[in-house]
Amino acid sequence: MSKFNLGIAKAGKTVNNEGAIAYSMSDKEKLVTQVLTSFFNENKFYGDNSQDILNTVRNVIKNEAAFVANLCIFARKEMHLRTISHVLVSELAKSTEGKEYVRRTLNEIIERPDDMTEVLAYYINTYGKPIPNSIKKGLADSFGKFDEYQLAKYNRKNAVKLKDILCLVHPKAKDEIQNDLWKRLLEDRLETPVTWETELSLKGNTKEVWERLIDENRLGYMAMMRNLRNIIKSGASNMDKVYEYLTDEERVLKNKQLPFRYYSAYKVLRNEGIGTSKIYDALEIAIKISTKNIDRLPGKTLIAADVSGSMNFPVSAKSDLTCAEVAVLMLSIANYICEESITMTFDDNLYACNLSTQNGIIANANSIKVNGGGTDITLPLRYLLDKRIFVDRIILLSDNEINAVYTYDTGRDKPKTCQALVERYKKWINPNVWVHAIDMQGYGTQQFKGQNVNIIAGWSERVFDFISSVEQGIDTLIGKISGYYFK
Repeated sequence: MSKFNLGIAKAGKTVNNEGAIAYSMSDKEKLVTQVLTSFFNENKFYGDNSQDILNTVRNVIKNEAAFVANLCIFARKEMHLRTISHVLVSELAKSTEGKEYVRRTLNEIIERPDDMTEVLAYYINTYGKPIPNSIKKGLADSFGKFDEYQLAKYNRKNAVKLKDILCLVHPKAKDEIQNDLWKRLLEDRLETPVTWETELSLKGNTKEVWERLIDENRLGYMAMMRNLRNIIKSGASNMDKVYEYLTDEERVLKNKQLPFRYYSAYKVLRNEGIGTSKIYDALEIAIKISTKNIDRLPGKTLIAADVSGSMNFPVSAKSDLTCAEVAVLMLSIANYICEESITMTFDDNLYACNLSTQNGIIANANSIKVNGGGTDITLPLRYLLDKRIFVDRIILLSDNEINAVYTYDTGRDKPKTCQALVERYKKWINPNVWVHAIDMQGYGTQQFKGQNVNIIAGWSERVFDFISSVEQGIDTLIGKISGYYFK
């Protein structure tokens, strides 16, 4: 059963950032929500919470270092979060309790050469020298993964360079060819890689250059999506190859893009008024393919997304997408995988947004208005109660920062969390209803706790995997992470 299936009497009360009554989380629960909703060092509506994450990480490592190591690998491999994995492994290396996990964790999370430089840069900037042996050994193991093209591509003039790592860790070459490769890295004699970046730099952002890059398959999947605007504006004549590439099922599943990357590409093209129906179709097909392995949800589901003011904040400094827009996209994905659904958004009002599953996921998300205002997460629950509507499950996508004025009050007792409304719904309508609260921001409090309550976190379509599995009693997000690599 759910890790969060605790009796109401056992749930500790606290207040959230808005001063409303909420349930406190254990440090481990809090860490999961913080990590899986984090672009580390990015500000959120309620401020930069990087230090709060670090405090939680360090507390959890003292008692459950293996869990932090598993979370680090899970974040990198399943949720595709790079920077936070660098932070977690470095914090493990600093601690007495975590150092035994560092070498193997580094082997799992280092997928590109710049993963190595970023880990070392974080550690030096945070803790200085000396560098722990556990990090040195892990980096030495990983260095041999990469060929000349990969090393040259990421051989950048940063504070920590690849050759700095080579000099620090002294990896053992497997043969003379590799030994020569590393010697040339030290001497700055690596062959300059021919990448789409170097081609554009040398030959310009022209139709001919883009056509050649496309024909020669020189663009990775992410590079293709990020450059759709430039490719289309160049007038490239081989766009059919772009559509084919973007919708290739093997490539979509292999590259594991976060869902909002597709919406971001769509939004850029839409805002500039460029592209034909074919490119919009391609993005819709790709995002549907990305949901292929998610179990479909039987029965009737209410899905509600928070579009309040605290959610209308960019997910990162490099993005113009807000957390509310990501929540709406996730709502649209959830609608697509449900047998039957009721969809709505809320701030301090409730808004119906009836969606057909036959429409495109991105088109459905784009049709939903994002407003702003206060946060009243009780509204979807009150709607079900007032209309006496039976549903099998409730999916809520929110930062859980309900404003104090909206905290549920029976009129006979002190203000309560929204869980009181869930208990009333169970008593009056469906005693077996599930509440799946998807935390979009990770501020460390929750509004729901008890039987058939499942707290999930993250911006990936993978969060929906834990709806079906937890209802079947198979696994929770916490449970999956706990045994992910280190048993």
